[in-house]
Amino acid sequence: MKKTYPPRPRRSDSFLGIHFDFHAGDDCTQIGKDVTRPMVEQIIDAVQPDYIQCDCKGHRGLCSYPTKVGNPAPGFIRDQLRIWRDVTAERGVALYMHYSGVWDNEACKRHPSWARVDENGKRDKKITSVFGPYADKLLIPQLRELADVYGVDGVWADGECWATVPDWHPNAIKEWVARTGIRKIPRKPEDPHYAEYLEFCRDAFRRYLAHWVDEVHRTNPNFQIASNWAYSSFMPEPAKANVDFISGDYSPQNSVNTARLEARAMARQGKPWDLMAWSFAAKWGEGGWTTKSTPQLQQEAAIVLAAGGGFQAYFQQKRDGSVAAWQMKLMAETAKFCRARQAACRRAEAVPQIGLVLSGKAFYRKSSRLFAPWGGELVPLSGVLRSLLESQYSVEVLDEHHLAGRMAEYPLLVLPERDWLPPAFKRKLFEYVRDGGNLLAIGPQCAAMFQKELRVKLLGKPEEKLQYVEHNGWLGALKTTSQQVKLGPGAKAFGKLRAKNDIADPFTPAASIAKLGKGRIAAVYVNLGERYVNGATFTARDFLAALVHELFPRPIAEVTGSHSVDVAVNRIGGKLAVNLVNTAGPHANEKVYAFDEIPPVGPLTVAIRTGRKPKKVTLQPAGRALAHTFSKGTVELTIKQLAIHDIIVAE
Repeated sequence: MKKTYPPRPRRSDSFLGIHFDFHAGDDCTQIGKDVTRPMVEQIIDAVQPDYIQCDCKGHRGLCSYPTKVGNPAPGFIRDQLRIWRDVTAERGVALYMHYSGVWDNEACKRHPSWARVDENGKRDKKITSVFGPYADKLLIPQLRELADVYGVDGVWADGECWATVPDWHPNAIKEWVARTGIRKIPRKPEDPHYAEYLEFCRDAFRRYLAHWVDEVHRTNPNFQIASNWAYSSFMPEPAKANVDFISGDYSPQNSVNTARLEARAMARQGKPWDLMAWSFAAKWGEGGWTTKSTPQLQQEAAIVLAAGGGFQAYFQQKRDGSVAAWQMKLMAETAKFCRARQAACRRAEAVPQIGLVLSGKAFYRKSSRLFAPWGGELVPLSGVLRSLLESQYSVEVLDEHHLAGRMAEYPLLVLPERDWLPPAFKRKLFEYVRDGGNLLAIGPQCAAMFQKELRVKLLGKPEEKLQYVEHNGWLGALKTTSQQVKLGPGAKAFGKLRAKNDIADPFTPAASIAKLGKGRIAAVYVNLGERYVNGATFTARDFLAALVHELFPRPIAEVTGSHSVDVAVNRIGGKLAVNLVNTAGPHANEKVYAFDEIPPVGPLTVAIRTGRKPKKVTLQPAGRALAHTFSKGTVELTIKQLAIHDIIVAE
């Protein structure tokens, strides 16, 4: 008699997961030795996940299950993947595979013609070519094997967009010449058409991704697929490939700041999404990974939950595929924390307040890679985001396509230190301002794009130097790029830049504001974002907050009492949900790997502009009614203490 299993949630219906991998290598000669049914059952009992992701093929390219179509690791005691599948199926838990895609050492070793070719004509030893047959010869057949033979629910494909690099494979050169007619192949950044060649390689990855996703779906339509970091800040563009969900694993250190950006970059992509925290931390290349504490992982989860996403955490498997049981207490407590907030967070949608513009086209124009912002391309945006969040503004990170047809919903749009924007998008921004919107350009290069509309004249060239921004009687050092400016008629100065740490020193305008149609356009003539990442000061933070307040004086939620609180204003089930996340603690200190104390903050004074008097106001996940007053469309209340994450729900 055929076994019947309980239904398993699809990724679109999932909220909480746990990820395991170990990138099997030549040392893995006893795979499955200590992988048992009780081990998997204990994980499920402790964590109660919607899904589990576990290893089947890592970057080394050796499989941790006895594949018939791929390259198995050296030795197996038992089929560990069969155990994972049987137990998860019996318990109604979905099972996804960690599978390294573009990055596959073994495929490059066995089939050199599949490998990417560098600018000097050398075959890569790690990275396969998206112009070659790798997807059709290995990736697609292997995913079909996993679906057909093991019945797994889907794949979390690692090593994809972020591992793809410029490629001079013979097939690539042939296609380039056929498309462009250019026979002198660009190989260095200074060569003519190099930027176009990078975009040509990006487009090849897009076609590769769409191809393998569609091919797997053609034969296995219920198989659910994500390509790690595709359609995130690493690949900021519309999700055109038919992936079933979007996901990524954010950095093991400074994870709160990484999650702040990545959650907001994914939230408007129109796909189910989740982010994966690493349960352990250390410096890259140092080794000696240390398991994080429960409050530390809960704080990282809170950032993701507040943005409406799903959460998972990564734990390493041992070299035989088994799991360190003692670490599950960390995930069990974090899971309880997440589940308690699920009803108030899952699938919540941000209420438009401040839109921080990423601009995927501008990102690609500046990027030194094909994908992934590892050349510092998003440092300015990250700095502006942190500064605004630490002034308790609710902020979304938006690409051009997120704003199409809905730009007017945002009271304020902010452009962080860009030197170029797509002309059509720039025209839309002008329309937005003329129709009553507010636009803030940060940095001299960004301001230069709007010099006429700002009614200013930029003097000389931008230069890097030490200056001091003044706000509220304090000066803060800014050693970064700045620009002197002469204000014309209709331009109003805002803030002061001084050459010395002395309020008696002469000053130049730090920013200016001008009317444009029914709206206003403003610019800051110094790079605040880059500086906030590399040398944050409270003065620069407060100066930017004051300028934002001038442009956007009535946000839906105003929170005072601590700068260590992120505010995210959402709607969920017709209710207004104001998320408060305590971001205190040494998460940004690279010398601190694991910490076990997050100092509580409070009391916090909260004002929420609900318009109408709410039927009730509660604090979640506690579920208790909040004492509050209501006057002139605004709810006012006090939160005595915030531990990690609470949600004020008005209905």
